[in-house]
Amino acid sequence: MQHEPRIAFRDMDVSEALEQRIRARIAELEQLCDRITSCNVVVEMHHRHKTQGRLFHVRVDLALPGRTIVVRREPGENHAHEDAHVAVRDAFDSARRQLDEYLRVARGDVKAHAKAAPAE
Repeated sequence: MQHEPRIAFRDMDVSEALEQRIRARIAELEQLCDRITSCNVVVEMHHRHKTQGRLFHVRVDLALPGRTIVVRREPGENHAHEDAHVAVRDAFDSARRQLDEYLRVARGDVKAHAKAAPAE
C-alpha cells in the first residue's frame, strides 16, 4: 500500500482492540491484492434511539488503479451492529467480496456474452 491506512472513530471513544482488528483485516486485503494504494476506515456510533441501542456505521474506502471500492455498513434493523466488532466484520467481508470481483475481472476470468443477432 502506497499510503498508510487511516482509521477514524466518530462519536465514540478510540478502541485499541477495534483498531487492531481493523488493521488485521486491512492486512488480509493487502495479501489478497497488492494493488491497493490506500485504505480509509471510519467507525461511527449513531445517536441512541428509544427502541434501539448503540448502532455502529462502518465505511471502508479502498483505492485501486482505475477503481475505488466503497463499502458502507448501515445497521438499519440489524441489531447485530450494536457491536462495533460485528459491524467491522460485515464491512470488511463486503469489501473482500468486491475486491474478489475486481480481481476476477482484472484477470479476465469473467465470461464475455456473445452479441445478440439484430432483430429483423
